[in-house]
Amino acid sequence: MIADEDAEHCRTIGQHGLALIRQIAETKRNKAINVLTHCNAGWLAFVDYGSATAPIYAAHDNGLPLHVWVTETRPRNQGSKLTAWELGQHGVPHTVIADSAAGHLMQRSEVDLVIVGTDRTTYTGDVANKIGTYLKALAAKANDVPFYVALPSSSIDWKMRDGLKEIPIEQRGAEEVKNADGWCDGRQIAVRIAPDESPAANYGFDVTPRELVTGLITERGVCEANEESIRSLFPERAP
Repeated sequence: MIADEDAEHCRTIGQHGLALIRQIAETKRNKAINVLTHCNAGWLAFVDYGSATAPIYAAHDNGLPLHVWVTETRPRNQGSKLTAWELGQHGVPHTVIADSAAGHLMQRSEVDLVIVGTDRTTYTGDVANKIGTYLKALAAKANDVPFYVALPSSSIDWKMRDGLKEIPIEQRGAEEVKNADGWCDGRQIAVRIAPDESPAANYGFDVTPRELVTGLITERGVCEANEESIRSLFPERAP
């Protein structure tokens, strides 16, 4: 079944990611490993484990001291609404932060690694994910923080070479940017946070170039974000 295959792929992604977290844990001397994630790639999006969250759950379940920085992920707030809820349900220590705080934390060595998901990855290693991922990757590169992308191989586009040129970027409704929603007295309400007369642009995704990606965590193992390394894990996809 498709659901069972998805769950197994995410479970193995978790095990491969766990090995990376263990390596960092060895240098931390029992101090908490700080992981930063963006948007939601958890079990609400996948089956049972999630992709980006699978290594986090595996590390937590194996007793490694772990703390997760959860970016809010404006404008839909998938991080603060979904990822934070999931981590809380699993008992994983976490803190919700504003999207723009990620670079600040990396500058101050308060992030040990970044793990994000992806909606589409080219066979050359370019990664399309929720808007704001590119900025996290830039900050990680500038501060020598490992930046990993967790993905089942079903997310790899074997026809696309250049993500910046070929991956279409969805533009969503302006109302998502001009409004914010939340809970008040037991009911969900929306409030306007921008002037009625101001136009708004709402780009759903951005593309992180392969040179900013430390590695890809797949169900078959971890590889570099380039064509040769990716195809080495998937030889049946040889051109």
